[in-house]
Amino acid sequence: MDSALKHRLIGAAVLIGLFVIFVPMFLSTKSPQPQNSTLNLDIPKPPEHDFQTRTLPVTGTESSPAPNPDTVVTVDTKAAPRVDARPEDSAAAAAKPSEAPTPAPARPTVPAPAPAAPATPATSEGRFAVHLGVYADRGHADALVAALKKRGFAAYDESTDYQGKPALRVRVGPYADRAAAETARLKIKQVEPRVPSSVVERAAAAQPTADAPASALPANRAGGWAVQLGAFKSEAEANKLRDRLRAAAFAGFVERAGSGDAALWKVRAGPYADRGGADKARGDIDAKLKLKGIIVTQP
Repeated sequence: MDSALKHRLIGAAVLIGLFVIFVPMFLSTKSPQPQNSTLNLDIPKPPEHDFQTRTLPVTGTESSPAPNPDTVVTVDTKAAPRVDARPEDSAAAAAKPSEAPTPAPARPTVPAPAPAAPATPATSEGRFAVHLGVYADRGHADALVAALKKRGFAAYDESTDYQGKPALRVRVGPYADRAAAETARLKIKQVEPRVPSSVVERAAAAQPTADAPASALPANRAGGWAVQLGAFKSEAEANKLRDRLRAAAFAGFVERAGSGDAALWKVRAGPYADRGGADKARGDIDAKLKLKGIIVTQP
């Protein structure tokens, strides 16, 4: 290509570029906005204040040091104390130097609740008691009995067995009727909520007071002696004691006497051929099961 033609093409391209850049600038009607502007801000004059100088006298017999001009003087305005401040501290801070701070009122003391006591007292002739569980550890049983006695309940423990092992059952009573025993159980539940409780019918006091004499049966009468260990108004309670005797290798049985409300279930060990055999069995039962028995005749 001819060099003159090349120069013409380059010149045309430059002209087109200048046209594209500068023509829009001349055709635009908007004036260019300045990038920076300066605003004239008038600063208001400082307000006029009327300052006064006052000298505050300091009361007291002792000489006071010269006031420091940098110290801020506080004046008692008799304003009410802050809500979050204690009354006794606010009263002492607002009092004058010559006045003693007003003592704070004494806080009322709340009396401790009195220990619960049974609504109905126990009686030695009662048929019902509050059963509070069976314990294999004597320490736990003794602690529960002591705690209940301290609160006014007639608590006691009885020997029994649990799964073939000696144990103690804790009870409160006895009470004349089931309603009185249930009232006592609810009172105990309030002070010992974690102790299981129930109302049970206790053994009746139908034991003989003395052993049957040797002359009660003929000498040639065999199998007429037994050891009586209790008499119960509940057949279930009697069967429990009988099973305990059998678990300890004693021949135990239950014998019913009477009918209706007067019925009793007597728990006995035996029968034995003679009185000497019954006497020996009674000693063995006492040594092994800690149960006292009475020697009786067996029909």
